[in-house]
Amino acid sequence: VVDSLTSREKDVLRLIANGKFDKEISNVLNISIKTVNSHVRNIFNKLKVSSRTEAAVKAVRLGIM
Repeated sequence: VVDSLTSREKDVLRLIANGKFDKEISNVLNISIKTVNSHVRNIFNKLKVSSRTEAAVKAVRLGIM
């Protein structure tokens, strides 16, 4: 599962797991909100989760944090 995430998706996932909101992620990574939303959607699909909390828990379990 981890291998299916791009490096940018991993960056976004780490920030999600640290409690950052989309606007904060956008500012930290210097990408648009639309791009953040796209990454979040891809992360949810690849990890088979439906919430940011589930994604954060999975990130910790997978050692992405």
